[in-house]
Amino acid sequence: MRCPIQWATGVLGLVCKFSCLPILAGVRSSIFALSRAVILRVNRRLAITAALFEMVENGSLTPSVSGRPFQLGFVFLSPLVYAPYMNEQISSHRLYIDAPLAADLAFSCAPLQAHYMLSVLRLGEGALLPVFNGKDGEWLARLRLAGKKKCDLIIIEKLRAQQAGPAIHYLFAPLKKARLDYMAQKATELGVETMRPVLTRRTNVARIKEGRLHANVIEAAEQCGVLRVPQILEPCKLEPLLEQWDRDIPIIFCDEAAPVKSPLEALSLLTANAPIGVLIGPEGGFDEHERRQLNELAFVHAISLGPRIMRADTAAVAALALVNGVLFDWR
Repeated sequence: MRCPIQWATGVLGLVCKFSCLPILAGVRSSIFALSRAVILRVNRRLAITAALFEMVENGSLTPSVSGRPFQLGFVFLSPLVYAPYMNEQISSHRLYIDAPLAADLAFSCAPLQAHYMLSVLRLGEGALLPVFNGKDGEWLARLRLAGKKKCDLIIIEKLRAQQAGPAIHYLFAPLKKARLDYMAQKATELGVETMRPVLTRRTNVARIKEGRLHANVIEAAEQCGVLRVPQILEPCKLEPLLEQWDRDIPIIFCDEAAPVKSPLEALSLLTANAPIGVLIGPEGGFDEHERRQLNELAFVHAISLGPRIMRADTAAVAALALVNGVLFDWR
């Protein structure tokens, strides 16, 4: 039904645009604008359709009933010419694929992904959607049904090249369930390169479900358009982490007693576009021994997040935003 509906809508809009019938100009323009929106919604990858409506909009194409039969015919027949493209709509949903991506590759979808595409998104045979794997950029793929609950994806062409992103190593004390989910999603959206759970003396979560953490990272990457998926590293206690850390990579941690009250001023002393670690403590903060140990290390820098005490997940978002704004690609 989609093609006939779009054809009829397009004809109605264009006829109203150029009709000599006594229709109020405002009504005529409104109908044309609606039909234009409907047509372009379906044909958003078809540049010539957009160009056609632009020509009509700015007056460079102005057929009339009396003087330009050829152009009038073009107006009526153009929806038929573009009808084969009516179903070439790219899904707005992106899909993460844990496999190498290149043109003309085809592979079977995992059961969960097949269920998501067929039952949740209700995509059908030939549907187009962007896919990515965090390494090879973003690609356009076509869905091919392989059974009632199975489907394949065929890679067509590259849409975007892989992007590096900020070299931020996110170190965090684990939180409970929903707040950890939120923190993982926001860290992904803010472009971190790696994520590592750090166990401190006040950490109140003994076990971390790495599968759930990875699922939240993937979901955030699919929804927010980033191409790089953060690498999730093994949990580590704070003291061994500091002992093994590369001294050439600075670490910042949030401390309300930081000597420099302005976080912008403190971060401006560090090298821009260079790797950095961002350490977020547990609920209740680091204990006195851990704070003293951090302050004694030359490569560790304390920053303040202002006069208000924040929850750990809020502090993570604030600190990562500051680092992006001062040192990386928000500048």
